[in-house]
Amino acid sequence: MADDQTIYLSDGKIELPEELNKILQIEKEIRKVLVGQDYLVNRMLIALICNQHILIEGVPGLAKTLSVNTLSKTLGLDFKRIQFTPDLLPADILGTLIYNPKTGEFSPKKGPVFSNMILADEINRAPAKVQSALLESMQERQVTIGDETWKLDEPFMVMATQNPIEQEGTYPLPEAQVDRFMLKVKITYPDKAEELSILRMMAKSAPKAEIETVATAEDVLVVRNFLDNVHIEPSIEEYIVDIIQAGRQPSAYGIEAEHLIKYGASPRATIFLTLAAKASALLKGRMFVVPEDVKELSYDVLRHRLIPSYEAEAEGLSSDQIINMIINKLPTP
Repeated sequence: MADDQTIYLSDGKIELPEELNKILQIEKEIRKVLVGQDYLVNRMLIALICNQHILIEGVPGLAKTLSVNTLSKTLGLDFKRIQFTPDLLPADILGTLIYNPKTGEFSPKKGPVFSNMILADEINRAPAKVQSALLESMQERQVTIGDETWKLDEPFMVMATQNPIEQEGTYPLPEAQVDRFMLKVKITYPDKAEELSILRMMAKSAPKAEIETVATAEDVLVVRNFLDNVHIEPSIEEYIVDIIQAGRQPSAYGIEAEHLIKYGASPRATIFLTLAAKASALLKGRMFVVPEDVKELSYDVLRHRLIPSYEAEAEGLSSDQIINMIINKLPTP
């Protein structure tokens, strides 16, 4: 059904907001300096449009820092990188109060979290006390130092990374904190053609291509508000709920995976999968969600929420493989 913000053209298509065209230019701009990470860039844009955060798992050297830094440049936003280490303190992230002996007063010194985009590099290298320092920022969009609280500027997105190889000296993220991330993205090595393109683009001393600002924070907020206008059929809404429910009670859906799942996903996964599917449709130039949008994003939304049992780990089954079992078994609307 059309509303005041929806315009139908003569050929039956819907005119998308001009601000969305600017957001779509971001991918083109990022390709000036980045090769073979289209999947990562797409997921970052989805998280940005949905006003959420993203957790990335991948080995060092796969351009994670370059990706988020370049994204911030295309939007003209502030970017800060925080290297998480075992000796990091919450004040190193949030900021602290500095005593002025001349006035006898404390004044706040704001930490790097007061930026639009945060790269929390190797977040699992810091203990839980430091990891949880980001929680208030991520959920409440505010920071408290002493008795004073500041609202963070919009847009605000945390992109955290963790290394899947080195486990020595790391602290696993608590489930409650992992659940704050809308998506968990797994990135792998580039193929031969991509790596050859990387070599030709980056293995030179000449200055790299200049990144232009093609959109603004205001454009992101307009597209974010437009997200509610993306249509989703009731049958697809039920499909999303069935996917989440099947992760909790697989036998109820005829899936023999009860012994493979320790914990299912929370209702937050239902909300995030719906929002992510809508954002994905928008980025593809559609004003409606199709089942393929849901299937594609199911892995990113659920892989850190659907916890495999010890039996599954013993059989070498990952959460992705269990999600695949659920997707393949449920009928597509």
